[in-house]
Amino acid sequence: MKKYIFYSIFLISLFTQFSFAQVSEDPEIKKMISEVKSENLEATVRKLVSFGTRHTLSDPKNKKRGISAAQEWIKSEFDKYALESNGRLTSKIDYFTVKADGKRIPADSQVANVMATLKGTDPNDDRILIISGHLDSRVSDVMNTKSDAPGANDDGSGVAAVIELAKIMSKRSFPATIIFVAVTGEEQGLYGARHLAETAKESKWNIIAMLNNDMIGNSLSSGTNLRDNTQIRIFSETTPYLETEDEAKMRKAINRDNDSPSRLLARYIKTVTEQYVDQLKVKLVYRNDRFLRGGDHTPFSQNGFTAVRFCEMNENFNQQHQDLRTENGIVYGDLPEFMDFDYLRKNTCSNLAVLSNLAWSPKSPQSVGIEVKNLSNSSTISWKAPEGKETYGYQVLMRETSSSHWEKVFFVKETKAEIPYSKDNYFFAVQAVDALGHASLPVFPIPIR
Repeated sequence: MKKYIFYSIFLISLFTQFSFAQVSEDPEIKKMISEVKSENLEATVRKLVSFGTRHTLSDPKNKKRGISAAQEWIKSEFDKYALESNGRLTSKIDYFTVKADGKRIPADSQVANVMATLKGTDPNDDRILIISGHLDSRVSDVMNTKSDAPGANDDGSGVAAVIELAKIMSKRSFPATIIFVAVTGEEQGLYGARHLAETAKESKWNIIAMLNNDMIGNSLSSGTNLRDNTQIRIFSETTPYLETEDEAKMRKAINRDNDSPSRLLARYIKTVTEQYVDQLKVKLVYRNDRFLRGGDHTPFSQNGFTAVRFCEMNENFNQQHQDLRTENGIVYGDLPEFMDFDYLRKNTCSNLAVLSNLAWSPKSPQSVGIEVKNLSNSSTISWKAPEGKETYGYQVLMRETSSSHWEKVFFVKETKAEIPYSKDNYFFAVQAVDALGHASLPVFPIPIR
């Protein structure tokens, strides 16, 4: 009997220290999600297709056809949204020169990214979030600048998501800054993204998350004919490109091989998406991109930023990088009629939920550590409160070492928690939350003595 009394006292003591986190949904985010319309996304995609080709090297002087005409239209859309933003949203076409590379850039060329910046309202919050899609399109021959290259899904879908979110989110205020960008030159070698990433590094931007959306509007696979509009893939790097020697030593010492900053962001996307977006699950793919392929998040990763790629679950190669034609009864070409616009809507909502939660969240906890001075079957984790926006509390995330995603969440009010699970068997991370449940990016603890 005494044993059971003792055990009951232990449990009461335990749950006065922490409790399982309660799921909290921000009604304003739910409202924004309801404003994302598949018909709006389809109209944007069809408008982009109407420019004939958006090849990076298409005629820059043509006012109706080609990438320059598409860029001017996108900026005009951003400018409309700026009028309703009380001066918070500004837009520009960021021109730059790409040198001839002897490959896909035959001569020095002026290209451009179209950007809309929603300035954060807190002057002491320097965090920046970026969402991108690539505007350029191509056919079978990557150097063909003349033929129609609709680029409906690749990557009109990503650009449509960027435009839709700029329209919706610019009507709200966020402490952190959000940049909406349609980059150029992806098909020629990720030039637009590289220019932006290098600019960000030189300017010391505090980019906490870069979301690259590339092909997020098709749900039918070629060959296998599998259709799935209930899952989206998130690609994230394993080992950071710019990992220092000391960081590599620490990673190996604590077995942090599956917890790079980008991978922590990917898990964050999974948690938030499955909380806010109906009938959409996130498939975590543990590689930077598809096998031997790349995307616009890669230059950001290479410059030390936390970046991931959103990509549809099933790719249709009959529509990717294809000349418009019909062969053996199969229609080839990246046309709007092959897209699933409700699937695109859900994937756009995933981006919205992630951006909103991060832009409204407190900053991440500081100096997160796990105590190793004593051997114990429990784990003691401590941290410092972040600067800036006041926190409501903190969430300690936990999963088994073999698990891909967080399995338990413990909510605490203090900056220290003793969790009755051994650090030998589990991984942990800590994030700050506000009263509406907006959570910061998690921080993986390092050993402290």
